[in-house]
Amino acid sequence: MGETELLIVVILFNVLFVMFVTAVLIYIRSYRQRKKEHLNEIERKNEIHQRELLSTQLEIQQATMQQIGRELHDNIGQKLTLVSLYVQQMLYENKVPEASERIDQVSQIINQSLQDLRSLSKTLTDDNINQKEIVTLIQEEVDNTNSFKKCNLSFEHNFKQLDLGFVHKNVLLRITQEFIQNSIKHSNCKNIFITLNTSENILWELKIHDDGIGFDTLQIKSNGIGLTNMKNRAEIIGASFTLESQKNIGTQLKITLKKQA
Repeated sequence: MGETELLIVVILFNVLFVMFVTAVLIYIRSYRQRKKEHLNEIERKNEIHQRELLSTQLEIQQATMQQIGRELHDNIGQKLTLVSLYVQQMLYENKVPEASERIDQVSQIINQSLQDLRSLSKTLTDDNINQKEIVTLIQEEVDNTNSFKKCNLSFEHNFKQLDLGFVHKNVLLRITQEFIQNSIKHSNCKNIFITLNTSENILWELKIHDDGIGFDTLQIKSNGIGLTNMKNRAEIIGASFTLESQKNIGTQLKITLKKQA
């Protein structure tokens, strides 16, 4: 074999080798890409499953509370009403003053218990979250907290009505309640500011911040003091979650849910 033929063989071998290596690299890259897409698909399906699971859990919880409320009203409430009538009859028929005073005290306790039971039953059976707008639910929470005069809460929003389902309203309300409770309990804050806005690309954005003492977010997250629940609730419905805190400045929470394309 001459030098020319040997050179051609070497060149062909190098070309084939380069082509082989290129093919292997392309295959590896393609495999990694397919694997990444497969893992992303699994993660996406898991997220969808978690959201559906949360929605189902909330619906079951809602139905259970309504059933408990009906049982309290129809069963225990009726029995207490009957006992109250018996006591009233005893009070009417009794002629001993000392005993009448005791019976009257028992009657008052029963009537107060019956009133508390009816109030609890109404709270459980009323579909409060479904029936009210989210701004009404948050404003009621703000008003209730302000009535204790431990911290001043303010609430602002840029819309009159926002069409949200039960799951979204429940998540927004529970996160707001959790933040308020944590701030009042741990931050020694004087003010809590709440805003809920919507825009062209954002379905809703909830911002809450206080002027408390702040904390180390990494340390608190590791201890899981209420913040994990807020983050999990936001992530399950696909909302972004940001929490920032600086010592002696305060804590700020921002949760954003973008509109689907």
